[in-house]
Amino acid sequence: MAAVLEPYIYEGGIHKHTLITELLEDLGGYLIQKVPAATEVTLIMLIPKDDVHLIEELGTKMLGKLTKAPLTSTEIAVVSPTLASHHLPHSACDVAEHLRRDGANTNMIGLARGMGRRVSLSADYERKLINEHDVAVFSFGTFRDCIINKKPKLLENINIPIVVTGGPELETEEVAGADVYVGNIGRVAHRLRKSDEISALDNLNEKVGEVVNKMRKDISKDQLAVLPPRVMKEIHEQIPEILDVLTPAPITLQLDGLRVKLPFEEFHERIEALEFDEGLKLSEIANITPSKMKNYILIKIKRESEVGFAV
Repeated sequence: MAAVLEPYIYEGGIHKHTLITELLEDLGGYLIQKVPAATEVTLIMLIPKDDVHLIEELGTKMLGKLTKAPLTSTEIAVVSPTLASHHLPHSACDVAEHLRRDGANTNMIGLARGMGRRVSLSADYERKLINEHDVAVFSFGTFRDCIINKKPKLLENINIPIVVTGGPELETEEVAGADVYVGNIGRVAHRLRKSDEISALDNLNEKVGEVVNKMRKDISKDQLAVLPPRVMKEIHEQIPEILDVLTPAPITLQLDGLRVKLPFEEFHERIEALEFDEGLKLSEIANITPSKMKNYILIKIKRESEVGFAV
């Protein structure tokens, strides 16, 4: 049985940080993302549960800090009704930033509302783009009537868990289509920096974390045929062009797959032919399709019950 992997973020000096990554590799863990900044480095990792203390001890010796990152390996869509100033205020940016602090990869999506109201969610393009993510966080405003009576239309046919944020305190049941509602995050014209605002963002992360944990438990009942981080490792080794991609998170992990930021037409055959030590090709255990995001490659891994085995 594969080791249980725990998500953590290491923050410390860039000097000798490779000691951390080398130990992680020896333990059978995975480095998800490395973000160097001047003399500091941030490492987002999946560490075998029984070996977390070893990474922590080494990190402490190097004067670094290891913290749990419950949203690691998730891709979250932060959705605003429009890109207009009255719908995309500072709060939506702060929501996305705060989710990233717990390890999530976030994409901000502004729908074609307002002047483009008649084409909002037209041809299902926007819905399909949102549905490629693990979780959708809809950032609404401060009007109770608007959130309860108008905005739920935007939540229709979204097939992933939906978390709605807004200014008023509401019960989740009052917002049709939402799995979770989080209040006290409304439309403001300043960055969320006050203590009560930070508490609201912390509450949002906690609620999103609960949704993600539930999804992970559901996956554990019928496991994936291969772990997404292992696919990521094989892509790094077999398709070196990914190392030249300058986009943040060239390979974005999801709970049940990956988004590879390479052109679909040029690279999908090589992705499909990706080989594992067990003699399998990726196309045998995953669905590989063009993404609605910039024609990237979307990989959705099949379940063990579907293919009959796991690697």
